[in-house]
Amino acid sequence: MESNSQNVVVYLIDDEFAVRDALALLIKASGWAVKSFDCAQDFLINYDHDVTGCLILDVKMPVMGGLELQEELIKKNINIPIIFISGNADIPDSAKAFRAGAVDFLEKPFEKSILLERIDEAVQKDIKTRQQLVEKTSIQDCFNRLTAREKEVLQLIVNSHSNKEAAKILDVSPRTIDAHRARVMEKMQADNVAALVTMVMSYELLNKSFAPGEIQ
Repeated sequence: MESNSQNVVVYLIDDEFAVRDALALLIKASGWAVKSFDCAQDFLINYDHDVTGCLILDVKMPVMGGLELQEELIKKNINIPIIFISGNADIPDSAKAFRAGAVDFLEKPFEKSILLERIDEAVQKDIKTRQQLVEKTSIQDCFNRLTAREKEVLQLIVNSHSNKEAAKILDVSPRTIDAHRARVMEKMQADNVAALVTMVMSYELLNKSFAPGEIQ
């Protein structure tokens, strides 16, 4: 196990007690904290969005199956990485799970070492996703401090327009552009134009709904 298991929770949902108990013991013995449930509903009530982790999820369960829970998590914008387990896996189920972003789809019985490897991969994925969210939120906070005109100036800077060109496009004086540019750099907390461009590009990559080249 390469990850630091401190402050990480592996959630486990399986309606079969024997399977759930055996997996919980295995995961705990490997150094992970485990919270196990016999149904999807209990997981939804007890899930802590602020804690890093992953979800081991049985496909076939009464009331709400694994794939149904995956759909519900997507609707709730919960991006916890999922490792599906199943005693009677089929191609349509596994294909649907992977299309929705599952880390893996393991058919029972599976090698213990494989499950532990997938848990580590899933936790690393969650750590990366959370770091990206923090970065995206930080940049968005900077954007939100800009005025409408400052956003226009930022867009022109990112598109490699000089102050003189920006002044002509916006029909203002170069001195006015200088003042706006200085405030943009300050509010975006960028030391130079290269850092500013990198920040905008990173934001666009992190936010798939963000129109390319458009500052919101």
